[in-house]
Amino acid sequence: MTAETARPARTDWALPGLALADLTLPVPLDHADPAGPRIELFARLVARPGGEDLPVLVYLQGGPGSEAPRPLAPASPPWLPRALREHRVLMLDQRGTGRSTPVGPDAPLPEGAIPGARTLREASPAQQARYLTFFRADAIVADAELLREALDLPRWSLLGQSFGGFTTLRYLSAAAGSVEKALFTGGLPTVGPHMDQVYATTWEGMIARSERYWARFPGDRDRFRRLADEAAAGRLRAPGGRRIGVESLRRLGHLLGASQGAERLHLLLDLDPASPAFAHDLAAALPFSGRNPLYAVIHESCWADGVATRWAADRTMPAAVAEDPTLLAGEHIHRDLFAEDPELAVWAEAADLLAEHEWPRVYDEQALRAAEVPGAAAVYYDDAYVPREHSMTTAALLPGVRTWVTSEYEHNGLRASGEGVLDHLLDLATGLRAA
Repeated sequence: MTAETARPARTDWALPGLALADLTLPVPLDHADPAGPRIELFARLVARPGGEDLPVLVYLQGGPGSEAPRPLAPASPPWLPRALREHRVLMLDQRGTGRSTPVGPDAPLPEGAIPGARTLREASPAQQARYLTFFRADAIVADAELLREALDLPRWSLLGQSFGGFTTLRYLSAAAGSVEKALFTGGLPTVGPHMDQVYATTWEGMIARSERYWARFPGDRDRFRRLADEAAAGRLRAPGGRRIGVESLRRLGHLLGASQGAERLHLLLDLDPASPAFAHDLAAALPFSGRNPLYAVIHESCWADGVATRWAADRTMPAAVAEDPTLLAGEHIHRDLFAEDPELAVWAEAADLLAEHEWPRVYDEQALRAAEVPGAAAVYYDDAYVPREHSMTTAALLPGVRTWVTSEYEHNGLRASGEGVLDHLLDLATGLRAA
């Protein structure tokens, strides 16, 4: 640890029932070049009054490309009160998100990051693509390790939701000695070059979810077909005139992967499609947007453990899905999105280059088998995004992690359950509860 990273800048403040500390720390853009350009890492340390010296639990957000939650009260997010009984919670804004140095077309680049460019919009597609290779889980873990050392903490615990679980698995591959316990919620990825099998599994799962939805709300299928016809004709528009194509419309199926998502989709389709309310609610319900560009541009890379993605979701789409727009998609990125959405168009060529990029390995089976870190994983039986079958294969690599397979919750069970999922996992990890 250098003198420059010896201590993070810190600002203490408070909300009713919460003691907060905002932390910022410069970290290398490229951890293989520690003397090179630096970005800023932001995290917020949250404690209950009187709990300022409790052990630290790091929350790793899903995504990729989304910042950590912003606590507004002791019960926001809903699982926070359970965490604060025994921990301080570190809400980490993963690099490129929130108050960490952001990724955006017009956000200032770190000095020296791309010669001759002040922003990513000014960079070439090849330069953009190379820059974006530094925003995967391996770099996020390296950032977290610098922050842990800067806070002079020998170890801390991890809570990884969805992609945050992928990042937790990387942590156990690269720095298991720094981890007190590891908790996964809907976030045990496949290890190795198996991403096509994962996407094939998620497509089959979405076919089944689609049919269950149409059986529950049979009138919605014709409504959706009419919307798909409008989309195919180029007449389906979001506010501001953005065209929504058939494949973007199909991605409304991502709602079905969360608690009350089917009800949300039904209420959307129940609106008059010519109304402003429908146009605005449709745009808000679609999963990929310019607010969090990393979510779209490097989404598939989170599954790439030593392979190129080559637009895996599009490549593995079953013929039955391609022929029937009412067979919905989940968290499946599609290439045409970058042409349809003006906010994402700036990334189109870089996304193509990243699809051909041979991503390095992010997980190490030998290190995972040797990691004796205690922990627990909530594996949702019918998870739309992280299939149970592949999660259980990965869980078998982790000697200290106990699994809880449940059909009670969907992928968002951590939030939807209030304190329930986290309480179960903490008890499971500490041996207070049987699996």
